[in-house]
Formats: sequence, structure tokens, C-alpha cells
Amino acid sequence: MKTGLSLIALVLALGGCVNFGQSANAPGVVYYVLNDAEPAAAPAPVPAEALKDSDSLRAEAREKSYAPTLLVLDTTTGGFYDSDQLVFSRSTGTRGQYQFARWTERPGRRFAELLRTRLDRLGRYRVAPAGGVVRGDLMLDTRLVEFYHDATREPGQVRLELRAELVDLKQRRLLGRHTFEQKVPLTTYDAAGAAQASNLAVSRVLDDVSAWLATFK
Repeated sequence: MKTGLSLIALVLALGGCVNFGQSANAPGVVYYVLNDAEPAAAPAPVPAEALKDSDSLRAEAREKSYAPTLLVLDTTTGGFYDSDQLVFSRSTGTRGQYQFARWTERPGRRFAELLRTRLDRLGRYRVAPAGGVVRGDLMLDTRLVEFYHDATREPGQVRLELRAELVDLKQRRLLGRHTFEQKVPLTTYDAAGAAQASNLAVSRVLDDVSAWLATFK
């Protein structure tokens, strides 16, 4: 009987179904939220005296109604980056994943949300996700090419590379294509430092994308 139980325990252990206390002292997984570290300021409130000017209000309404509708596609990523794990590199040409650190959302999906929020706050466009019933004037397509903690030297830096394309949907032509790159040093050599630097890198790329879009009239 004892022999049979021992055999069952061995099979379960090899199959990964039973853990004999090895993870008891392992650190817990920490989940980090990818954010825009420096979001664009909200539009300034309209002064009280301006509210009395009906002509100003009508002009503002006309300007807003003429704002082009920008459809922002979900940001795509390569297969390795399409994960909730924080990525690092200890040597050129290699990639690894933090064992006890995760993003609350996959970076590609989260970046698209932050991009829509940032562009909407700027007020130059009527921003909407693609794939709905809203018809757009312009379409922004982005791809997260690189997004990792470059740890070849301590404490390292976060490297973010984003490729963007702007398309005129009415004329069906490519208006522009650009690659944005940011490198942000870590303040601490750990996952928390990587997450903090990632937020700052995202914010700076959002700044760059916003400035680039402003060149298209």
C-alpha cells in the first residue's frame, strides 16, 4: 500500500500537480499598472465672462464640430511582447521575462487606451476606437516594436520603440509613417524601477506622437 502511494506521489510531482513546499518561501507576483506618467493637461475652464458671449460659444461649437474623427487602432506587438510579463535583456540579442512581475494588462492593449485618452484630452480630434459604427476621417495604426528593460549595465534603461502610420480614410492614402524611440534610465535596479521608467517612456512617446500628428493639417 505504501509503495503504491509513493508511486502516485512521484508521478504527480513529475507532472507538476503537487508542490512539496518549494514555493512557500517564493516572493509573490507583483502586478504593475502601465500609465501615462505625465498626462496632457485638461483644457482650461472657460472664463465666466466668455460664457456670456453667445457668439464665442457658437464659434467654439462650430470648431469642435469640424474636428476630424480619428480612429485609433489597437496597438499591435510582436509575439514575445504580447504578454503581461515585464521583459528584460541582460545581453545584446537576448530577451527574458521577470519571474515575479506582471503588467495588469498587456502593453499593446494598454498603450492604445493611453493613446486614445491622451489624444482625446488634447481636443484636436474626435477620438474613437476602430471597428465600431463610427466613421472616421483619419486612422492611426501603431505597433510596439520594442519595450523592455535593457539591463546590460546596472541599473539599465527602458527602451521603447513605436512605429506609427496615419491614413486619410476619405482619400485612401498614407499621410505619414514614423518611428518613435525613447530610452529612460532606471532609478532602481529592480522590477519596480523598470515599471516606473516604462511609464515615463510611454509618456514621452505619447508626447512625440501628439507632436507628430499636429504637423498634419
